[in-house]
Amino acid sequence: MAAHTLPKLPTTSSTSASLFSNSNTRRRRPQSLPLPWLGNNNVSLRYSNLRPHEQSKHRPIAASVLSSLPTANPERLSSAEKVPKWSRKAIKSFAMGELEARKLKYPTTGTEALLMGILIEGTSLASKFLRANGITLFKVRDETIKLLGKADMYFFSPEHPPLTEAAQRALDWAVDQKLKAGDGGEILTSHLLLGIWSEAGSPGHKIMATLGFNDEKAKELESLSSESGM
Repeated sequence: MAAHTLPKLPTTSSTSASLFSNSNTRRRRPQSLPLPWLGNNNVSLRYSNLRPHEQSKHRPIAASVLSSLPTANPERLSSAEKVPKWSRKAIKSFAMGELEARKLKYPTTGTEALLMGILIEGTSLASKFLRANGITLFKVRDETIKLLGKADMYFFSPEHPPLTEAAQRALDWAVDQKLKAGDGGEILTSHLLLGIWSEAGSPGHKIMATLGFNDEKAKELESLSSESGM
């Protein structure tokens, strides 16, 4: 049989170089995206093709932290009297309470929600004191549902469920007690918890009492808080 020979493929360096040059992707320059919805045509958002490990080195944008919570006495904020600020843990507890009220689909943020917010925050002296005395988030949530019932499954809470009158009084009680102490510093989560306890007849007070909290433990917490400043 006659041998068949295959034609030789071109093996010039120019061909291989062109293949590699075409396969290389060019690095794109950062581009600007106009953001007309910001109402400023000069504002733009820049992006680049940084690798994931390079992007992780960038520090996240820091969010501002509020220093006050709702009050029934807004005139106090404009008075000459210096109003103490709330601690970060107390503010976080408040925010977690709002979120818990939304999870339970309640229309308002009550003392029971503030109590759950303190336990969800988890690192404050008040939260640790509650857990040490057997008052946990799961127990409080169960007692809340027993006391107030379950919400309609088709109801959706507002983004910021308004405070009940009892919850607002609890916040203002905490501010008043800090002002009476006259020792400066921040309003702590312990003040918030004691404010909830001061609202006898409120859901938060009833739940705490059901789970074993009493006036003696309130005094113990107040003493620990003044000693540690937490």
